[in-house]
Amino acid sequence: MAKKVVATLKKADAKVFTKVIRMVRNEKTGGYQFQQMVMPAEDADKFLAQKK
Repeated sequence: MAKKVVATLKKADAKVFTKVIRMVRNEKTGGYQFQQMVMPAEDADKFLAQKK
């Protein structure tokens, strides 16, 4: 039976990133588009709160 090796990638100073997807209305066509960004988790709430 083989041993299972578990690598720890978490560090105390590492940032947690998240993918944020926002639906934005196109002014010309009236349809919707999706904006996708990868950003630090603490900035995600600020990004989603702002209006375009």
